[in-house]
Amino acid sequence: MTTIAVVRKGGQVAIAGDSLVTFGDTRLPHGYEANDKVFRIGGSWVGMAGTTAHFPVLRKALSALPAEELKLDSRDGLFETFLKLHPKLKETYFLNPKEEDADPYESSQFTVLVANAGGIFGVYSYREVFEFDRFWSIGSGRAFALGAMHAAYAGKASAREIAEIGVRAGCEFDKNSGLPVKAHTIKLKG
Repeated sequence: MTTIAVVRKGGQVAIAGDSLVTFGDTRLPHGYEANDKVFRIGGSWVGMAGTTAHFPVLRKALSALPAEELKLDSRDGLFETFLKLHPKLKETYFLNPKEEDADPYESSQFTVLVANAGGIFGVYSYREVFEFDRFWSIGSGRAFALGAMHAAYAGKASAREIAEIGVRAGCEFDKNSGLPVKAHTIKLKG
């Protein structure tokens, strides 16, 4: 899977991700494939965890949305964007929206973190959107990243340094995450 981390601190937001791709027991480390788990859409950086097939689909689907439908800098805007995106994912990209028979809603199958001048956000499979005050992480290395970021947050480290610390912890202890870390920083508005 992966380790993706977002941090908000000192007037900045940062997002960082690892660079490993896995296929079952096979690892495809950095240098064998150009794998960017964090990509830019407008003024936002978007990182995701899950099947490798999601990456080109989400990049293409978000890029194809008209500017007035692409709202990634608020909790409500992200909800509206992913709500409008869901039928397009099914119709154009053949998304299978079913996870469990008892699910209350169709799943978009994505776990996404977003960093931009509006803050740091998470979008989950039923289009639940969270706005984080300090930091968060997704992917198979998330528990290691959360622990490391929690330990580092109160110190002098910047948002970017803390995000990198989190992803490095994921890479150190999670078999499905690997170096190098790729990180991006944005200044918060207001």
